[in-house]
Amino acid sequence: MDNQYYISSSPHIYTRESIAKIMFSVNLSLLPAAGYAVYLFGLRALWIMLLSIFTCVVTEAVIQRLRKKKVTVDDGSAILTGLLLAFNVSAQVPLLLPVIGSFFAIAVGKQVFGGLGFNPMNPALLGRAFLVASWPTHMTVFSGAPPRGGTVSGIDVITQATPLNVFKQSKDILAHAGDYPADKVTEAQQAIGQLYDSLDKLFMGQIGGCIGETSVLFLLIGAAFLLYKGYITWEIPVSYIGSVAVLAWVFGGSEGLFSGNILFHVLSGGLILGAFYMATDMVTSPITSKGQLIFGVGCGIITVLIRVIGGYPEGVSYSILLMNLMVPIIDRSTRPRVFGGAQKK
Repeated sequence: MDNQYYISSSPHIYTRESIAKIMFSVNLSLLPAAGYAVYLFGLRALWIMLLSIFTCVVTEAVIQRLRKKKVTVDDGSAILTGLLLAFNVSAQVPLLLPVIGSFFAIAVGKQVFGGLGFNPMNPALLGRAFLVASWPTHMTVFSGAPPRGGTVSGIDVITQATPLNVFKQSKDILAHAGDYPADKVTEAQQAIGQLYDSLDKLFMGQIGGCIGETSVLFLLIGAAFLLYKGYITWEIPVSYIGSVAVLAWVFGGSEGLFSGNILFHVLSGGLILGAFYMATDMVTSPITSKGQLIFGVGCGIITVLIRVIGGYPEGVSYSILLMNLMVPIIDRSTRPRVFGGAQKK
């Protein structure tokens, strides 16, 4: 009777998983996409990834030392933040930008709230949002050499824009055709036609854009591994991508309602990266299955709103960040009924 045992509330579930094992597994799942990005964009992409990872690790270690907390950089979470931040910038950005973005992601997006498990928003996306607000030209206009294998029908070489940028500009011209010369309208029609005919290049990543936006195939390979291991579930990716597909079909076309090309909108931009790797973040996403479905649909709605009527051609980052802030409400609203609890009248 002298020994007292303090037991947490049920259920009591034993698992061999640890934070470090999960984080390094996610890092491992991103290696195919990272390797392919280096193949597409050259060693500069590798330097950006290494700089981002190094900055995140050092920033976390220094802040934890200053706060006199245990240094936990060996759990792999800072490495993951750095890699995802690098995936969200172009291979042509000045090398100082991923350093600044990585510092902001860890210092402001993570450590200021208390570290891993306490951050309300995805740190890597918060770092990207800071870079877009501070250096919008570097983050949205992708000049320089095209990726290995060419670009979407050569469009990016001329416009220095991503497929979503080209589509948005061309769609705006067609929506106000009377304000433009006939040859400009014809070019816009041809550009959209070329985009729709180049879905294979979108899938393989032979397009201009961010380092991690351009390898749908390899991102899906990594995502399949995470689904197999049970580190992510289907609810958020399916509801997110599915809602984007439906809304893009209805509102995302250049010829009125129900004229959108679903595959173009799904394969373009950072949707696959965001849906499988950032929206599913265990810390900043809902706990329940119902809540995850609501979260995914909310991300999809905001993404399409920004793509269709917003000022930016892409809305994945901001949609996930905004829905991160809604997670406490979603969790509270979808909390399962306590077994044996009294019914409310």
